[in-house]
Amino acid sequence: MSEKKRIILHMDMDHFYTAVEEREHPEYKGKPVVVGADPKEGKGRGVVSTSNYEARKAGVRSGLPISRAWKLCPEAVYLPPNFPLYIKVSHEIMDIARKYADKFEQWGIDEAFLDVSARVKNYAEAEALAKQIKREIREKENLTCSIGIGPNKLIAKIASDYQKPDGLTIVKEDETEAFLAPMPARKLLWVGRKTEAKLKTMGINTIGDLAHYDPTVLAAKFGVMGTQMHLMARGIDRSEVEPRTEVKSISHETTFEEDTADADTVLNALDALSEEVCREALNQNLFFKTVTVKLRYENFETHTRSKTLAFMTNRLQDLKKTAKELLQTYLKRDRKVRLIGVRVSNFVKGEKQKTLA
Repeated sequence: MSEKKRIILHMDMDHFYTAVEEREHPEYKGKPVVVGADPKEGKGRGVVSTSNYEARKAGVRSGLPISRAWKLCPEAVYLPPNFPLYIKVSHEIMDIARKYADKFEQWGIDEAFLDVSARVKNYAEAEALAKQIKREIREKENLTCSIGIGPNKLIAKIASDYQKPDGLTIVKEDETEAFLAPMPARKLLWVGRKTEAKLKTMGINTIGDLAHYDPTVLAAKFGVMGTQMHLMARGIDRSEVEPRTEVKSISHETTFEEDTADADTVLNALDALSEEVCREALNQNLFFKTVTVKLRYENFETHTRSKTLAFMTNRLQDLKKTAKELLQTYLKRDRKVRLIGVRVSNFVKGEKQKTLA
């Protein structure tokens, strides 16, 4: 008896933070909206967390320095992140989506994978199910999401991004390679700017180029990741949809496009990483006690430094302050920094009301 084919959905909320802000403030509708730091007339520090589609038309995207965003779009509505509100709405959305899945895996605050293989017989039934999810989220939360449907997590995730906003894209197993082939290689999970640049020097621009490239050369150049990229380019992904197990730590790190000795650049990036880490802790309703920073210089010399606080917290200002204190020791004028990271650990699960109030 042949194994039943998998059908996976990936649900991704559309420009989540700004969508929630527009829902709460109808007067923002139709205007460019940016959630992030205060731009202070182009002199602000920090980065964009999320921008809506009107702001994106002006070139404002997640991760852009807020000073640059202001230069591109000074007429935008700039808002500080309201994490307690976003977390509350996220819990409500995930509760809606979870009941439609046999297996459910939340990714961050605004996206999730649903394995519906045992609930639907075919892609037509999967499409009807996806429409039902979208309808319930719209009716109950007044928000839109985009859903991708495919034979595995990789295809479902790429499909959910294909027709944003409010999209629904179905890619069947025999359509995967043709669907992926014309897309830039960067669309694949885990292919960042530096990997993309290396691939381009090899004449690999699209996922199709990657799929047809000699896998032994890719393995020699990129190691295990080269083999994995080749499989992904052919639409192969056997990873399971599985609930996240209890986390021991939450961390984010970034490698600078160019090694830098500029303290402001490093500290701005540290603030952005702290925001991402804090967002995940809030989303999982976790209070942390230990903060760790990681720094790697241009010669790959790497340092980590930790501090255990005297209290449990999930406040962004506590994390930012502690992370900056820990990093200051390593910021030296004559040494360029290649990578920094932030980690929180030593968790206690909070009562939902405490986080969401």
